Amino acid sequence: MESYLRVGVIASTHGLKGEVKVFPTTDNPKRFRELKKVLLDTGHEYKPLEVAGVKFFKNQVILKFREFDDINEVEQYKGKDLLVTRDQAVPLEENENFITDLIHMEVYTDEGIRLGTLTDVLQTGANDVYVVETEEGKEVLLPAIPSCILKVSVEEARMTVHILEGLLE
Repeated sequence: MESYLRVGVIASTHGLKGEVKVFPTTDNPKRFRELKKVLLDTGHEYKPLEVAGVKFFKNQVILKFREFDDINEVEQYKGKDLLVTRDQAVPLEENENFITDLIHMEVYTDEGIRLGTLTDVLQTGANDVYVVETEEGKEVLLPAIPSCILKVSVEEARMTVHILEGLLE
């Protein structure tokens, strides 16, 4: 399991006083209101930042950090991830998982046959779709619904699925 979870990506600067526009990568962008601290992944280190202000604009969050007061200080961080520690994460409901914990999971059928490795999660609105790459390099799309996804074990990095009729054709 990853120690840190990405909550957003700095998309661009905003104004001249060091604010940044952030594309949220969390299901609930309103969670930024409660965030006091984040970690900026500079590519070389995790830089702790204190959130001083939060605004919302369209599909983005505008953040002000105490550490930055000038556009020139934050411009270099465009495209960089904002992370939180697991203890800062939004609590999960039953049968919910963080996407980062699902990626690279080994996927087996309910008959014990290895289907492949989970490589991506598509968020479609109605339900997520898990992308599994088979040994042959083919992609299998599995709807993340209870009749298809039978068991997920983050600790074992293993998922058991039931292949619904027509999914492998």
